[in-house]
Amino acid sequence: MPNIAVVYYSSTGNVHQLATALAEGAEEAGAEVRLRRVPELAPQEAIDSNPLWREHAEATTDVPVATPADLEWADGYALGTPTRFGTPAAQMKQFIDTLGGLWATGKLANKGATAFTSAQNVHGGNESTILTLFNVFSHFGAVIVPPGYTDPLLFEAGGNPYGISTASGGKSTTATDAELIAARYQGRRLAEITAKLAS
Repeated sequence: MPNIAVVYYSSTGNVHQLATALAEGAEEAGAEVRLRRVPELAPQEAIDSNPLWREHAEATTDVPVATPADLEWADGYALGTPTRFGTPAAQMKQFIDTLGGLWATGKLANKGATAFTSAQNVHGGNESTILTLFNVFSHFGAVIVPPGYTDPLLFEAGGNPYGISTASGGKSTTATDAELIAARYQGRRLAEITAKLAS
């Protein structure tokens, strides 16, 4: 089975919760998985201003920080980020900008790629954030693996065909059971499709 990198940014824990479930799904499909968080760019003062942000930062220090080598190692990858004005967070954008060397040598091409996100509310930019990541995947030459409407369980999680998303309501780790099930499904699907590409 393939190597899958699940790379994410999460400030208060919602995207981390989805990333963990997605990684579990890929592992259930037999993939070797690396769960990685991108580096934090925000100043400590900003993190300290939000107790949920500070709590999550301290709770995830054991999650390794992503490097370009993780995507080079992977046969497929999932990128997750909160939405910021309908686009990925600056932390994820900065990480993507470090991938120029891999892109230039074609080492991100022909790999399965999927995306997931969180916003404060249902119409807070979830779909546009995922579609923005699809633009990135297209530049990489990756094969986009959305969940689509390939299983009825996706409708229980809001029916987003582009990737799993959750509305946090401004709280931490609020993904519903249905959303976590859908995230695991998305991880399994990524691993299964990536295995076909890799063979």
